[in-house]
Amino acid sequence: QVQLLESGGGSVQTGGSLTLSCAASGYTFSSDCMGWFRQAAGEEREGVAFMHTIDGGINYVDSVKGRFTMSYDNAKNTMYLQMNSLKPEDTGMYYCAAAPLSRNMCRFLEHAGAAHWGQGTQVTVSS
Repeated sequence: QVQLLESGGGSVQTGGSLTLSCAASGYTFSSDCMGWFRQAAGEEREGVAFMHTIDGGINYVDSVKGRFTMSYDNAKNTMYLQMNSLKPEDTGMYYCAAAPLSRNMCRFLEHAGAAHWGQGTQVTVSS
């Protein structure tokens, strides 16, 4: 059974930092698109950061550029999202996802039928 197990969410004040982890079990990342998404209460889910395990290039939504860093540890089969300088507008449920897609298909990760999703971890940033 494939599972993406997320951890690292929590409550911090504005300017604080958190690191989210997403460890895969029952699945080995090889040539995959990986992504972090978030959903604030009452809003649509949005993509935060995307990367491909082979290509390595990372794309960030404009609102997190310079503050968030996505990475991937092949040995641990785990992806991460380092979040610095957190703002109240970063509050939401954060999800990781991965799918065996080519790099040019990563922008479709959210709607890929083959995508695996984590259960979500809550991030709350207070002012």
